[in-house]
Amino acid sequence: QKVSVEVLDHLEHLALVDFRDSEGVERLQKAIQFADQLHVVNTDGVEPMDSVLEDRWCLYLREDNVTEGNCTKELLENAREKVEEYFVAPPGNIPLPKLEERDSFLQGS
Repeated sequence: QKVSVEVLDHLEHLALVDFRDSEGVERLQKAIQFADQLHVVNTDGVEPMDSVLEDRWCLYLREDNVTEGNCTKELLENAREKVEEYFVAPPGNIPLPKLEERDSFLQGS
């Protein structure tokens, strides 16, 4: 199944993932093909699962029993990058190529 330039553009903005090369587009197409297998599953008579947030006005919280604490130093040792005492997340809004630029490598996939 071919992925249109518009769908690719939408997915890139949602996921902040760059599909600039043909390998990225090919991987996306394989993922879609894999997920399409779910269409053959017979779900007749199967009720939708209940969601915690669906039709609920109030969420009940459990009591929070703290058993450990003061482990900031140990937690920050897991960070690839940190500033002061904060994890550094990847930047959002990565620059993406224009639709016309991506159209060229989509033709070859």
